Amino acid sequence: MPVIRHAESRRTETPNAVMTTLASPTQGGTQLALWRVDMRPGAAGPLHVFDVEQVWTVVRGGASVELGVEQLVVVPGDTVLMPPAVPRRVSADPVLGFGAIVAASPGAHASAPDGTGRTVPGWTV
Repeated sequence: MPVIRHAESRRTETPNAVMTTLASPTQGGTQLALWRVDMRPGAAGPLHVFDVEQVWTVVRGGASVELGVEQLVVVPGDTVLMPPAVPRRVSADPVLGFGAIVAASPGAHASAPDGTGRTVPGWTV
């Protein structure tokens, strides 16, 4: 069974979070990309969409999740199912910050809700 060593994980820092790729096609996987998201207290991501389902499991802190018309509050142990093409924004708890493990199809496209800025985030490949 293949093992991806911690030293082989890939770290991508954005203005809002740090994504650490744990498994992806460029690391030997074929069906899933798996990464950790860590956000500082009070940090918020941009409103955006993905073209595939994502599954987020909270492992640290907490967050407010804008998912379409819903406003969700999540804490460690909660899992959020984010359907494709639904606008989402994750905002970290202002005191505790936020950490989650995320799984999705590799090579997924992200964009602004209006379709502009379409890209494949580096932590998914």
